[in-house]
Amino acid sequence: MTIKTKVLALAAAAATTLTLGFAAAGAMSAGAATPSCGAGCVDIFSWQFGNFGHPNFVLDVFRQGAKTGQPIILFRESNADPAEDFSAEFNGTTSAFYAAGLVSPQVALHYGCSGTIAVNGAQIPCAPGSADTAAFEIEYAPYGADSGLCMGVASTAFQNEKVTLRPCGVTSKTVWIVDTNDQAVITAAGVPLINGSDTNFSHPFVLTYPAAGFPTDKPRPQLLLKNLTGFTQPGGIFPVLGSINSNQLWSAKFGVLP
Repeated sequence: MTIKTKVLALAAAAATTLTLGFAAAGAMSAGAATPSCGAGCVDIFSWQFGNFGHPNFVLDVFRQGAKTGQPIILFRESNADPAEDFSAEFNGTTSAFYAAGLVSPQVALHYGCSGTIAVNGAQIPCAPGSADTAAFEIEYAPYGADSGLCMGVASTAFQNEKVTLRPCGVTSKTVWIVDTNDQAVITAAGVPLINGSDTNFSHPFVLTYPAAGFPTDKPRPQLLLKNLTGFTQPGGIFPVLGSINSNQLWSAKFGVLP
């Protein structure tokens, strides 16, 4: 069984899917992508620039380039731009990706764990405050045709690492974890998305739009990873309500864009 097939099988059996994970966080509704991509496609947008009624700018592959290393940007929403066509092909829980060998035990202990988790044959207690959260891969699917390339990073997550197209279903670098743990105390609109290769569990590396950038700038600003923003509350609870920057909060719409 290939990694891709194994992930799909585990995801199908998972209790929390991408859709449910986002919906529980108030982060999904209907609308997005080209007619060829259809109702199953998803457009991810930033709360820095839009909302459910008017996303304004959505996830886009720079110059429609279906190749490894192609930059991921935001571009004006359109139902005629195949560069905005993405599908949530592999989605389930973080524990499913751990079982498939696509995230590390350390990631699973923090984001894919409830009680204990098996590591090298031993049951290890979950990290305090952990939960088995939704996780997914987002595949580039211009005009509805799967490319085999997903939004990800080239190396293990680090500060300012650029987001590009990478082969799907191979490593944790194309896995995105819906940070509902922090979202619950942040906002009802949008969630941080933690890269599956994360190694910083106090301030994880999350999908971020460049703070000084705007989607119409030239050259086009490229999405990147940065440490999750926010302030710690008394007692060590992170983060303070409303302290996450909007350029790190994401939501999605399904279907064909108007």
